[in-house]
Amino acid sequence: MNKVILMGNFTRDPEIKYAQTSNTAIARFSLAVSRRFKRDNEPETDFFNCTAFGKTADFIEKYMHKGSKAAVCGKIQN
Repeated sequence: MNKVILMGNFTRDPEIKYAQTSNTAIARFSLAVSRRFKRDNEPETDFFNCTAFGKTADFIEKYMHKGSKAAVCGKIQN
């Protein structure tokens, strides 16, 4: 099972592109997620690069911008 739920803020405005063959929207954005607990000498925030497709990407383009708070559910890929 590969499922992750992140809640954080957009670090910049999303980049929107459209696929040439299918004209599907693709949104790329970065999410800053603050940690609940701090450990010595560790950063307090983690940054995740995210990609959304289709209607989700259209929604992100219309309503999200730098500083917007969002909860994202998806899978992690390295």
